Amino acid sequence: MVKKVSVATVRAAKEQDTPLVMVTAYDFASASICDEAGVDIILVGDSLAMTVLGHSDTLQVTVEQMAYHTLAVAAAKPEALVVADMPWMSYHLSVDETVRNAAKLIRAGAGAVKLEGGAIRAEMIATLSKAEIPVMGHVGLTPQSTNMTGGFKVQGRELNQIEQILLDAKACEQAGCFAIVCEGVPEDVGTKVTEAVDVPVIGIGAGRNTDGQVLVYNDLVGLSNGFRAKFVRTYADSYADQTKAVANFAEDVRSRNYPLEAEIYS
Repeated sequence: MVKKVSVATVRAAKEQDTPLVMVTAYDFASASICDEAGVDIILVGDSLAMTVLGHSDTLQVTVEQMAYHTLAVAAAKPEALVVADMPWMSYHLSVDETVRNAAKLIRAGAGAVKLEGGAIRAEMIATLSKAEIPVMGHVGLTPQSTNMTGGFKVQGRELNQIEQILLDAKACEQAGCFAIVCEGVPEDVGTKVTEAVDVPVIGIGAGRNTDGQVLVYNDLVGLSNGFRAKFVRTYADSYADQTKAVANFAEDVRSRNYPLEAEIYS
């Protein structure tokens, strides 16, 4: 991937052999780490509702909170493309409100926005594209729809679901999306979606044959201390390491082993 990463270079990745790497990030520190590690896309995900704010789903986060965290990520001045999630009910009511909310995220430092849904959101995607706001789509398991679908369940196990996911992916492309996230589907469905469109498909729990992969930062580095989806691979145990570090500090303070002579001003 060519640095600095742009919407154009992401769109062109479909023809390249190297898969796109996308990782969520919610602040300056995680964005700096992701960028130094060489990821292509940093997603300021509405998953921050769960990983940062402690909610049980993504529905509680607001546009203002998304803009705040996008500002923090953009402050790292990453070479990666910054994409900000449009939260629930920020693009559902009218095209005017959709554009205004997306503009807040662009002004906060995002290079593009992401929204969930396919055919049902085609008008919003097209309107944003006409307003020159790049849009990444999201099909398959859409976390903002869990009240309708009955929770975080794998999609695409029934023929009608597969047909709808493919329809949604094509609708996203036709409406102007430069890339599409495909989440929580069997591998053969992820493959079908990838083959059905000419824009990159970035998978999360969608098998091995997509044009890229995305993981939540907290899952990837082992900061999550709860349920882990089947597709999650952790590359560190940061929760245990950081807990141990704080516990060691507490022990040193209580035993008056901190600060030492070298750590005080004369």
